[in-house]
Amino acid sequence: MVKERILVIGASGQIGVELTLALRKMYGNANVIASDLREENDLLKGTGPYVSMDVMNKKMLHLQVIRQGVTQIYLLAAILSATGEKNPHLAWSLNMQSLLNVLDIAKEEHLHKVYWPSSIAVFGPTSPKQDCPQQTIIEPTTVYGISKYAGEFWCNYYHQRYGIDVRSLRYPGLISYKSAPGGGTTDYAIEIFHTALEEKKYECFLREDTYLPMMYMPDAIRATIELMEADASNITVRTSYNLSGMSFSPKEIAAEIKKHIPDFSISYKPDYRQPIADSWPQSINDMVARKDWGWKEDFALDRMVEDMFKNL
Repeated sequence: MVKERILVIGASGQIGVELTLALRKMYGNANVIASDLREENDLLKGTGPYVSMDVMNKKMLHLQVIRQGVTQIYLLAAILSATGEKNPHLAWSLNMQSLLNVLDIAKEEHLHKVYWPSSIAVFGPTSPKQDCPQQTIIEPTTVYGISKYAGEFWCNYYHQRYGIDVRSLRYPGLISYKSAPGGGTTDYAIEIFHTALEEKKYECFLREDTYLPMMYMPDAIRATIELMEADASNITVRTSYNLSGMSFSPKEIAAEIKKHIPDFSISYKPDYRQPIADSWPQSINDMVARKDWGWKEDFALDRMVEDMFKNL
């Protein structure tokens, strides 16, 4: 068996921290190299190798891949939906160029696998709102969504044309107690826990009835690893797999939080993120992922809320 050497780019981010730790558990600390432009996240310190690196510097990235004997890359660096709207050109340039850099290097160095996350942000106002299927109308309205949709086709192209084993998931909103949210439209679902504990009240930037697809981070990490460990012959989608955990509204999560903090109260002041949320589906159909590689979520809303409070 070939020894895998994994490079995680964007390892200090919301997904990166927990994914890096999970991969280190599986492959051994020394075989998973964490890298980011930012400071090393405190949770990663002392758990394995760390390289400070800019994914936009292709030469430097290529050098690291050769020097470290990398066989797989997980590319998690991205500018998310809400942040991206403030600087569309930067978001497009980072989200696209970083992927093309990694795919080119994967082709040249014959890497075993590449992982790159997409998002429910690829869907737009014309996509089905309920049970949104794997193949459907996709007309994104945010620069983040546009970059993710274009990226899906680059992944598919490099797979078809050069045989690169690149895999992807369309993440819903991700909720985690370990690392801070990264500037997405679903961030309220993390903020609400912190302010519930500190102030017992929360002002939500979305309407109370805004349903969005969400997922608890342990499920997202497990889905990512299960997809990457699956036999290549089972992978039928080379753009990006729909992935679903749960769907809820701010009103519903607030009611669940009240069970743990009875005097918690929520108010609503929708801002520029509301139209972004309105453009996305309220629930996702992920039958293809379930069929191809046996995906199944563990956490529903009540269990997630309980676990969040247990850990916060």
